[in-house]
Amino acid sequence: MNWQATYRDRLTTAPRALQAVHSGKTVYIQPGCATPQALVEALVARAPAVHGVEVVQMASFGPAAYADPKFSGNLRVNALFIGPNVRGAVQQGFADYTPIFLHEIEELFRSGQKPLDVVLLQVGPPDRNGLMSLGPGVDCTLTAARYARHVIAQVNRRMPRTHGDTFLTVRDIDALVEDDRELVELAPEEATPEQERIAERVAELVPDGATLQMGIGAIPNGVLECLTDHRDLGMHTEMFTDGVIGLVEKGVMTGRLKSLHPGKLVAGFALGTRRLFDFLDDNPLFEFHPIEYVNHPGTIARNDRMVAINSAIQVDLTGQVCADSIGTRPYSGFGGQTDFMRGAAASRGGKPIVAMPATAQQGRVSRIVPVLDAGAGVVTTRADVHYVVTEHGVAYLHGKTLRQRAEALIAIAAPPFRDQLYEAAVRAHWLDAKRPEAVPQPV
Repeated sequence: MNWQATYRDRLTTAPRALQAVHSGKTVYIQPGCATPQALVEALVARAPAVHGVEVVQMASFGPAAYADPKFSGNLRVNALFIGPNVRGAVQQGFADYTPIFLHEIEELFRSGQKPLDVVLLQVGPPDRNGLMSLGPGVDCTLTAARYARHVIAQVNRRMPRTHGDTFLTVRDIDALVEDDRELVELAPEEATPEQERIAERVAELVPDGATLQMGIGAIPNGVLECLTDHRDLGMHTEMFTDGVIGLVEKGVMTGRLKSLHPGKLVAGFALGTRRLFDFLDDNPLFEFHPIEYVNHPGTIARNDRMVAINSAIQVDLTGQVCADSIGTRPYSGFGGQTDFMRGAAASRGGKPIVAMPATAQQGRVSRIVPVLDAGAGVVTTRADVHYVVTEHGVAYLHGKTLRQRAEALIAIAAPPFRDQLYEAAVRAHWLDAKRPEAVPQPV
């Protein structure tokens, strides 16, 4: 049977395809901008007919009605990274959160520790060889599809055809549902003046020829905007956004000097707008690979001059980083922060950077704190932290004593909070009771 015949034979409707979801089974949903909206809607419609179904996902985009408390007996989310559309359900106890390094997720599927019964994903139409691209959403989905018992795909002509390890064959998919709606988009976040200053400070740490990992949000986008005078930058990152386009078009981001995958910009997934999807379509400069490869610290370390830029909710005076919770309330997830912080630290000439505003809640709360809030999770340990950047400066912590760390972090905290931070450090016996006349200045 040729692939065209197989395609026709497996073509169906979303409601009919989702009848494969039975009570007590586990369903995986492709995350990000590639979230298959037609299949998600059919899953929600299927919910009243089932009970005890576990929905495994990272940060899916678009509506997540399946996380509504009214379906708590039917469908229960297990978030491996918490997105905004399920955050309330997790914090209220109607959904679960699994803390895990991003590069270790796929082994859960492969080993059977987290067996997948049904995978819901989105692909582009088959090419002449019957290959269907996962577009901007390879992440953990390719591996999930390879080890699931049943794969359902939304086939969408609006999906970009991306290069790298991004393809499934028609025969890899058990049910095909055609639906050409627009992909879910993520618009760039506008930076505040404080975030712009942070971005400028981070950009000063980036050498020519560096390979970048950047996260999501205004600060990473701002850093990219500050790099237009750099030369021959590369990219090896779990994800990227529209901000990369300008550097590629200006000839700044070429990948030419990369020590791993030279001439290629490597990622696990992309989050952005239609402009980005069109830019990626059949663009051989970009290569997408599964997260277990992209995010493995050993892989990351093979990139010379690896600069990893990540954010935080809090950093305490010893350098511990909380990035996934607000106190006991789960907020996001480990993501790739620890993966890239450790990989960049092991890279020749690498720089692991935590960048964040000095305050939260419109300046009422310091993000640099004496100790993390009760119940807050440590995503990156104090031994892993090298650079911490705020709008007030850069603190270099690697190889520093607790006293030196406290001094450096107090110096980049917001000025209204420095006295109380100093007093807390004295009570902890990290600093002397008599404050020095000259407070250490930021780097």
